[in-house]
Amino acid sequence: MVSFSKVRKYFGDNEVLKSITFDVAPREVLCIIGPSGSGKSTLLRCINQLERIDGGRIDVDGAMVGYTEHSGRLHEMHPRQISRQRTDIGMVFQNFNLFPHMTALQNVCVSPVKVRRERKAEVRERAEQLLRRVGLGDRMNHYPRQLSGGQQQRVAIARALAMKPQLMLFDEPTSALDPELVGEVLDVMKDLAAEGMTMVVVTHEIGFAREVADTVAFMDGGVVVESGPPAQVIGDPQHQRTRDFLSKVL
Repeated sequence: MVSFSKVRKYFGDNEVLKSITFDVAPREVLCIIGPSGSGKSTLLRCINQLERIDGGRIDVDGAMVGYTEHSGRLHEMHPRQISRQRTDIGMVFQNFNLFPHMTALQNVCVSPVKVRRERKAEVRERAEQLLRRVGLGDRMNHYPRQLSGGQQQRVAIARALAMKPQLMLFDEPTSALDPELVGEVLDVMKDLAAEGMTMVVVTHEIGFAREVADTVAFMDGGVVVESGPPAQVIGDPQHQRTRDFLSKVL
């Protein structure tokens, strides 16, 4: 579903992604862990061109992201083409990013109607089903300010799912939540994983990664230090840097 090939990214003179190469299979859950500043969120944002890569290539479902190739040369896509690619990739951010002047239901409905030009009645029915699915059937007409952080993040997940994505990206989705609200968001993500959604999750929730991930990748200094099943990377890490990190967070 996702293929990284020698992906590089610079911010000024700072190389934050250093020739990243790995694949994410359909229906796979990849959890990326590592210290702050290791390149995790940048890597995630490159998948849907929120950050432009400076070398290598990223393919999603067999199509190169952000570029077309003609006669062996790469040409950057028009922003409108990139926007079309993004419609198949759902993303959930740390800080919810809900529209404050819209209800939960309106937040979930807006993209399918405005971007995909779907019929309002069909979208509303799907949005109501999604909000019930994430446990917010009784909060559909509440505004973000009337919802807890965990409820707002569940609205954000429903909003992403309303676009019928092939792939879901989560950028530390629980980091802005009070500890007692983390579980309700992780439960929704666990359900998505059980249903076979392909997911790439940047997270500090090591317990979630151990329980749900098919693959865990530990990043540090812009490289993937090691990756593999949770039992290997979390339970029996092979690199000293991974062991040092886990000893501090577990």
